[in-house]
Amino acid sequence: MITKEQKKQIVKDLAQKAKESKSIVFVDYKGIQVKDVTDLKKQLREAGVEYVVSRKTLIDIALKEAGIETSVRGLEGQIAVSFSKEDEVAAAKIIDKFAKTNENLKMLGGVLGTQVMDEKEVKALAKIPSKEELLAKLVGSLKSPVSGFVNVLGGNLRGLVHALNAIKEQKA
Repeated sequence: MITKEQKKQIVKDLAQKAKESKSIVFVDYKGIQVKDVTDLKKQLREAGVEYVVSRKTLIDIALKEAGIETSVRGLEGQIAVSFSKEDEVAAAKIIDKFAKTNENLKMLGGVLGTQVMDEKEVKALAKIPSKEELLAKLVGSLKSPVSGFVNVLGGNLRGLVHALNAIKEQKA
């Protein structure tokens, strides 16, 4: 049995994590084997995401203290919360990918900043490319005109060299 002081500390920790997070994802983990949960936690940890299991009432109190207007009490199943502090889409992507191989894990909703999202919105968030992927696409877009320009200039120089060689061979 958890004491009142322990509950206060849990709420304080959850509220702090919620305030520091860029996104939060709520999942129902009922029926998942321990080894699968351990694997999921490992994947989330590697991406800088914290996975916490707690009572619904404590999660609700912590969210309210963090200034997030949502409730997990109405959600079905056993609730776990993923807090993503670095990348907004990391938790949603990992959980969505994991849920495809494990039908017992269900995304129930989430929070992006202070905006509450339902299950469909969290799944849409999971489909967004990561920050690194978007930056790579941007660099590729910026690089391609420059590469084309360099190739055009190089082609002109090659043409000049061939013309000069042809003139040299005619005179020789």
